[in-house]
Amino acid sequence: MDPSPLPLLLLLFSSLSLLPPTFSQSSNSSSSTPAINSNSVLVALLDSHYTELAELVEKALLLPTLESTLTSHNLTILAPQNAALERDLDPEFRQFLLQPRNLKSLQTLLLYHIIPNSHIDPLRGSDSHHTLAGEVVPLSETAVTELRSIVRPDGVIHGIKTLLIPKSVQEDFNRRRSLASISAVKPSGAPEVDPRTHRLKKPAPPVPPGAPPVLPIYDAMAPGPAIAPAPAPGPGSGKHHFNGHAQVKDFIQTLLLYGGYNELADILVNLTSLATEMGRLVSEGYVLTVLAPNDEALGRLTTDQLSEPGAPEQILYYHMIPEYQTEESMYNAVRRFGKVRYDTLRLPHKVVAREADGSVKFGTGEKSAYLFDPDIYTDGRISVQGIDAVLFPPDEAVPPAMGVLPANRKPPVIVKKKHKRGRILEAACQFGVMTRMSFCQ
Repeated sequence: MDPSPLPLLLLLFSSLSLLPPTFSQSSNSSSSTPAINSNSVLVALLDSHYTELAELVEKALLLPTLESTLTSHNLTILAPQNAALERDLDPEFRQFLLQPRNLKSLQTLLLYHIIPNSHIDPLRGSDSHHTLAGEVVPLSETAVTELRSIVRPDGVIHGIKTLLIPKSVQEDFNRRRSLASISAVKPSGAPEVDPRTHRLKKPAPPVPPGAPPVLPIYDAMAPGPAIAPAPAPGPGSGKHHFNGHAQVKDFIQTLLLYGGYNELADILVNLTSLATEMGRLVSEGYVLTVLAPNDEALGRLTTDQLSEPGAPEQILYYHMIPEYQTEESMYNAVRRFGKVRYDTLRLPHKVVAREADGSVKFGTGEKSAYLFDPDIYTDGRISVQGIDAVLFPPDEAVPPAMGVLPANRKPPVIVKKKHKRGRILEAACQFGVMTRMSFCQ
């Protein structure tokens, strides 16, 4: 057999391997990137002593891009020393590169150090080469410290002294740092409330749904009946995110259907305008917990306690807590802390809650009330808890005429003075001191 055809076959196979790939081959290579050889220059870079550069390449998510580039090009990597990326780099510029929004700038910076050609001499300073970043790097700017530090079949790594920064990255950094691109926020104080009208002096920005209102609930409440029956101003957003009036109507309807709380519903709707005020507060985003006395408790109130102007409102204000509490949350609180003081809408009085007999007890002594009907109505903004007595602030022996009379006035004392005066006159008539007076006849 003549061995002469064997060299010709080898030459034919080698020439076919050098032909450009067909369209189908190129599409397959783009769709599925072949695995990189362990002897690749990219693997050598990740395992080299250029640890800072390798870490930045991983953070910039450039490994897939470089792997696909190695399938068609050999690479020359200009690797800065660790000191150039760690100590010599401006901290502000390094922070700029590591911010997620500046990922494009970090990728451009790293690709600026990679040339798709391994047959270059970095010592020839007059040459300029195109990089993977799309910009030309002049080799005159590179101070080579380790020539051919790592050599692999598909590329070479040269160690350089400083980091090379392309103009596009430098301009992006200057643009972010310049005062023209930074919108300064003018400091503004807390919203000011007009003490006469309880309205904001300047309109507040719109409140997003579910956010707490701008004003505290006490500033959003209506003035008392001794001032004027004016509607209460809201936080000023002008946008009601909740239909508070429908919710208040729903909870009052629930009281009537539940049974035993008709008197409270009558006071809220007919005797006072608290139902309307509660609906407006809920519409503005406030939450309320109502301690609702039952009909038996409200039936023990005397006519004098309810006849004075403003008395019904002040009584019910003391039963409204500007928080959202359920029977479970209040019971857990008193079990854990022993005694809890809740703010009420009747400033500055607070209602005290304690744990007693497996339930929650409000008030102290004879003025106490038990949580009798828990969670009559709970919708996330209004919570109604039934109690078996009417609560009064602890510093009031008998409820005064609220809103008109001073808080320390006690009507029973006046009655005792009348009886004492009658006994003195009776004694004077008996001993003949005032026998000529008409009232002794």
